[in-house]
Amino acid sequence: MARTNGGIIGKTNKTSFGKNTVTTKTSSGTITTQPGTRLAAMTVVGGGGSGGGNAGGGGGGGGMVLHPGIQVCGNTPYTVTVGGGGASAAPGSNKGNSGADSSIAPGTSAFLRGRGGGGGGHGPGTPSTNRCGADGGSGGGVSRGAVPPGQDGGTATQPTQCGASGTFGFGNPGGGGCQTGNPDPAGGNTGGGGGGGAGSVGFVGDFPDGSGPGLACATGAGGDGKDVSPVMGPGLPNCGVYAGGGGGTVQCGTGGHPGPGGGGRGGSNPSPNGGNGSPNTGGGGGGVRNPSGSGGAGGSGIVIVKELNKASGVWSLKSQLAAKQQGTWPTFVEFGNIDYLIVAGGGGGGAGSPSTYGAGGGGAGGYRESAGTSNGCYTVSPLGSCVAALTVEGFAALDVVVGGGGSAGTAPGNNSGSGSPSSFGGIESAGGGAGGTRGGTEPGTAGGSGGGGTGTGGQPGGAGNTPPVSPPQGNPGGSSADDSQPARSNGGGGGALAAGSNSAQFIPAPGNSTGGGGATSSINGTPTTRAGGGGSGGTPAVGGASGGSGGGGNGGSSGGAGNPGTANTGGGGGGGGNGGNGSTGGSGIVIIRAPSARTLTVTPGTNSTSTVPSGHKVATFTVSGTLTVS
Repeated sequence: MARTNGGIIGKTNKTSFGKNTVTTKTSSGTITTQPGTRLAAMTVVGGGGSGGGNAGGGGGGGGMVLHPGIQVCGNTPYTVTVGGGGASAAPGSNKGNSGADSSIAPGTSAFLRGRGGGGGGHGPGTPSTNRCGADGGSGGGVSRGAVPPGQDGGTATQPTQCGASGTFGFGNPGGGGCQTGNPDPAGGNTGGGGGGGAGSVGFVGDFPDGSGPGLACATGAGGDGKDVSPVMGPGLPNCGVYAGGGGGTVQCGTGGHPGPGGGGRGGSNPSPNGGNGSPNTGGGGGGVRNPSGSGGAGGSGIVIVKELNKASGVWSLKSQLAAKQQGTWPTFVEFGNIDYLIVAGGGGGGAGSPSTYGAGGGGAGGYRESAGTSNGCYTVSPLGSCVAALTVEGFAALDVVVGGGGSAGTAPGNNSGSGSPSSFGGIESAGGGAGGTRGGTEPGTAGGSGGGGTGTGGQPGGAGNTPPVSPPQGNPGGSSADDSQPARSNGGGGGALAAGSNSAQFIPAPGNSTGGGGATSSINGTPTTRAGGGGSGGTPAVGGASGGSGGGGNGGSSGGAGNPGTANTGGGGGGGGNGGNGSTGGSGIVIIRAPSARTLTVTPGTNSTSTVPSGHKVATFTVSGTLTVS
């Protein structure tokens, strides 16, 4: 019998496409997804800022995140926080208060956060810097009148947030005041700037609602909010328009228009108060003219989730084709985003001369990591700030390379070696640079972090972050002292977060140079510091220097060998003292952190897997191998 389901064996299912479930949260709580949900569109709006007092600017709208489809898990409760609007500024010269952040799914890969809007600036009073609008999701407007140069509307912080909150974030600066170059033609009758909105900047205070410069009784309108209906669908509260800026105040006439999206109107004279932002819109409050009045309160935020496809089952080819044509067939990222830490092998410490000269410390291996926001928001170093996780699709077997530490320099005159790179998923960290060897290659070698220099005339340390990446993977090594100085001391190896120390060249405080400090990450559930630079070797005048925190080896004392970098930290090897050999750099390490629903398998057995308290899976590679994600 001919089949009517397009040739697919099994029961057809035509009930899901186009029937998406929308949940709106106007207060904090949880949203639980349906069992079949895998993707969701989300809107997150922070609370709006309140308007400034006494000739104040309008409050900025709350920052907005509008994500068209983020991966979620089915039948899972996600925590929702709805931020409150900034409280009304008390009568007098008081700056508006910023709104509170809204968020969903903290500690998961679906985490999104809308920042609170900035408060509006106030008029005469101290400190004068409070005339500026406050920074926020969208910035607050500046106060009325000619304010000092450099004081302006607040900046928008939402577009600069890490991860998806910034990539899909919307916010704009608050409006400026008369310092834009237009005089105050009405003897002080110009108005405060409007607060920024998710859709546009706040208008400047010497424009009557943005229509023309330098007119009497002018004021700044609030910036427009943004309509989320094209993504989230019709029938939403406030017609789907959110995060409008509050209007600025005016000396005479009508206060600044609020931005569409819940902003409050600016107060006029003698109107007692600025208008409040509408609840659950993230609208900014209006500024107030009368010193006895209060700036309008900001509107509270909102969180909206649209589950894009809720049903599982077998689909006919006809249904699948129709869904693809309509753009509703889901694209699944099968295994989601995985965070990483990749540290290369550290450079070896150089060897000293037979008599009076020590050697430079080895540079730490390059240090690269993602931001950690995709898998539990654990603590990362500054080098991980705003670095995206890797996306893994389908069953994946991925090669992992763990770099070895560089070889030790040997006296007399045999150079040390640089560390080897570590890599995973197309991300590579460069090996640490070798420390300089007396009678051999005396300048430090460039690498992930550079080796320390040694030798006649003051030799430079090697460059760090070589080859260059952003954020930088390391720092330069320190330089050596000129041989005319009694200490004849050497440079320390560079570390992940700090350069190796330059030698102290001048009496009365000669001294050898410590290795640069490493970086700390909690990717495996335990805060651990790695990639410290090696300390420089000693001389008869000064002792060996300490290695940098994070596995850097100490420099050797007079006549002694340097200490090796710690294994699986990428620490640089310590330089040898006079007559002593250098030391090996520490081997690198690669650590992967994945969603709790994934299974990680590693080879060979020397490597390991674990589960951290948050439920996320961790694979630790101390030697090269293969990671399988399923």
